[in-house]
Amino acid sequence: MATLKIKGELNIIKGKSKQKRGKLADNGMQYVAGKSEELLGQLQQHTGEINDAVKKSATGRCE
Repeated sequence: MATLKIKGELNIIKGKSKQKRGKLADNGMQYVAGKSEELLGQLQQHTGEINDAVKKSATGRCE
């Protein structure tokens, strides 16, 4: 559980850095990608699920 929390924190950091790069380069798509990665990190922290499971539940796909 602790490692999933750390992974979630890292995803949040990566997402925020992508957002900053997107703002600096005036690249809207990179900013949006950063926001989604940050959201995945937050969900990962709170739910304790792995990144793939969070993506599947967020998009509603079942495999």
